[in-house]
Amino acid sequence: MWNCLRGCARFSSYVAIVVIAVIALASCGRKDARSILPDGLKLREGDIVFRRGNGLTSRAVLAADRHGLYSHVGMVVDSCGVMMVVHAVPGEPDYEGDPDRVKMETPEKFFISLNADIGEVKRLRGDTVAPAVAAREAVEIYRRGTLFDHDYDDSDTSRMYCCELVMHAYARAGIPLVGTFRHEFRLPGLGLIRCVLPSDICNNGRLATVAAF
Repeated sequence: MWNCLRGCARFSSYVAIVVIAVIALASCGRKDARSILPDGLKLREGDIVFRRGNGLTSRAVLAADRHGLYSHVGMVVDSCGVMMVVHAVPGEPDYEGDPDRVKMETPEKFFISLNADIGEVKRLRGDTVAPAVAAREAVEIYRRGTLFDHDYDDSDTSRMYCCELVMHAYARAGIPLVGTFRHEFRLPGLGLIRCVLPSDICNNGRLATVAAF
């Protein structure tokens, strides 16, 4: 009996140490997190922002995208005079029970090092009207509470994935960013999907690089 109690005590102590270590590591990760967005970078509404993530889905996207550096894309919008980023993203809840959805957040949070290893900002050449129209469309998509499209079906805009949001918003502004080609590959747990990838947008010749970091 005494040996059993001592064994239980040792096991409980071990579990407590492991839990404390995990919490400490998580806290360190949060404290060390920083935005990779360069200080002083002036963003405009309609700018297209790219980042390369470090999660499982990001790695799967990069493995399928032989011509790309990035796994995720969003759009800069003007929210009451403040530049924000609208993007469709899974697995980044803001609160318990938060569904995968189209979000609006600060550029600094979009480019937080927890979710971004590298990034780039691109801008439509020689046009300020279409980007503003596209940005307003992106805001409307956000305000509708649009959920993330886990089927990656850009023929149905009731739900959207990241590339779909950007290309749809610009298409509504009269600027087609991509053609009809779609990549086919498998994502963990989703099977075969057919979709646009960030490189299809990033490599559009009408877009100029504002900053890469």
